[in-house]
This record gives sequence, C-alpha cells and structure tokens, in this order.
Amino acid sequence: MNLDRIDIAILDTLQGDGRISNAALAEKVGLSQSACSRRLDALEKSGAIRGYHARISNAALGHRMTAIVHISLSGQFEKTLTEFEAAVKRCPNILSCHLMSGEYDYILRIAAKDLADYERIHKEWLSAMPHVTKINSSFALREVIDRTALGMKPDMQ
Repeated sequence: MNLDRIDIAILDTLQGDGRISNAALAEKVGLSQSACSRRLDALEKSGAIRGYHARISNAALGHRMTAIVHISLSGQFEKTLTEFEAAVKRCPNILSCHLMSGEYDYILRIAAKDLADYERIHKEWLSAMPHVTKINSSFALREVIDRTALGMKPDMQ
C-alpha cells in the first residue's frame, strides 16, 4: 500500500477525529470535497481504514481490571492454533489476542470487573480452551498509554 502525503494527512486527521465531516476533512488536508471523498473510499477499500468506532471506557462498563495473560499451548500445529483462536474469539472479555514468538504462544489482554470476575473468566474460559498447557496472568496497575495506531505526520514521505 503506497500512501502519499495527502493519504497520510487524511489518516492522521481521522485518528484524531473519526467523526469529522467530509467537508471539514477536505479543508484540513487541502482537497475538494469530491476528491477527499474519493480518497477516503480508496483508503477504505484498500484496508488502510479498517473501520470506524467509538472507544468506550472499560471502567465505565464496570470492568476496572485489566489482565495480561500469557498462554502456552501443547504445540503449534495448524489445527491446534485454529481451535484455540476460535475459542478465544468466543470469549467476550478478551480485548486482544496475539500469536507470539518466544516462550509463550499467545498474549491476551482481558477486561474483568474485579479479581473474582477474573477468577470466573479463568475457570470458565481460559482453563477450558483447547490445547492450553500453561496460563500466566499479570494484572495492570495503571494504564499509561493505549494507542490505536501510530502517530503519522504528512512529512513522512
């Protein structure tokens, strides 16, 4: 995907305000409204823009605890990974899941209401997932930063 200076300016602006109108976006990046709309469509179709959503506070929903969980599986066979990943996708408390290199196979970020809720998630979901041989949980004391993407500047190109 080759992004030019204008594309990067559009993406950077949308990261700051995903609800900006096309007219305001066009003005900000120096395009006509129709040209801006065409660029936006192209960025969406290419996958550079993966969607638009509201970022909701987990704490506002009663989930005040974040757990970082390292998972080891019995192996990294295709069937093993596929079955584990399907189970992960069914658990509503898992916010993100990454296949890793190194000591652990996966790292999960989990939202829980409190320690008792995390114990429930551990018992009902994590321990029941296929092929899991080891679970190592750590609890976040404070969120320092939670970016959704890298910062971009139009002068990068």
